[in-house]
Amino acid sequence: MRAGSRLMAVPLAAALLCTAAGSAAAGLPGNDDATFGVVSLNAWHGGTQVDDGVAKTEAFVRSTGADVFGMQETEGTLADELAGRLGWHSYQTGDVALLSRYPIVERFQSRVGVGARLQLDDGRQAVVWSVHLNYTPYGPYDACFDHMTPQQILDREESSGRVAEIRETLEKMAPQIEQSRDGGAPVFLTGDFNAPSHLDWTEGARDSHCGYTVQWPTSVAVAEAGLADSFREANPDPAATPGNTWSPVYPKHEGSTGANEPQDRIDFVHHAGSARTVSSTAEVRGEPAPVPDHAGNEWPTDHAAVVSFFDW
Repeated sequence: MRAGSRLMAVPLAAALLCTAAGSAAAGLPGNDDATFGVVSLNAWHGGTQVDDGVAKTEAFVRSTGADVFGMQETEGTLADELAGRLGWHSYQTGDVALLSRYPIVERFQSRVGVGARLQLDDGRQAVVWSVHLNYTPYGPYDACFDHMTPQQILDREESSGRVAEIRETLEKMAPQIEQSRDGGAPVFLTGDFNAPSHLDWTEGARDSHCGYTVQWPTSVAVAEAGLADSFREANPDPAATPGNTWSPVYPKHEGSTGANEPQDRIDFVHHAGSARTVSSTAEVRGEPAPVPDHAGNEWPTDHAAVVSFFDW
């Protein structure tokens, strides 16, 4: 989630009104129709926050059976290192990266993201992007801790820079999305948005989000650009299946102590074109201990990963 330390000074007086909602489930999709797996994974400072974090990240990559990983917080090296270990391919720029089972035949870049065209073994192609949007101010804190009005929350989303960041990336992707509608390569957008989805903060899920409904502009922009949210396609009821990705190691605001941390889905795998969502899960491995007792965790990061499988 955070570019640096995630502990922030925020008013906590009303935070006990917020409760953690949802759980992350691990496992392969178990669907023979799935032929292409896409994962969004925030690597928590390149896997450095737990013991043997790189090896544990590699183990997770292998365990999923997925084909491409959109990564954030790679510390500029993790995707390249994993590609060397796995015999895969990588596109590493700053803290965002792509790790691919398949060769990269074309590369793209935005201010906060990287993209690549992949050449699959059967002659098909896919375009995959990874983005990492700015982390502050954080909208669920504005709602749950500061009790701002919905309009104040939306104004703060604009001032955060996230809306401009995702729109700039979507502009770069626009020709690819258009081509995907005309039978071209399907397009996938992964990322840590540091913002929730309008598909989650609905009237039916209000109790999970401190009593609010919010049309979060980053997810709205993605939908308006023609990309679908694979997790919500596979799990359409946000009250029944929240799919929270923030945070398996911050149940409380300080980790093990403090007010209840607002739990939310801020990591995504979106898609456009002929690809059909077969399954999508929010996954961790093991039973992560909360901060500050996290060093021995099997799970190497502070986010759950989004694991989506597609066919086309």
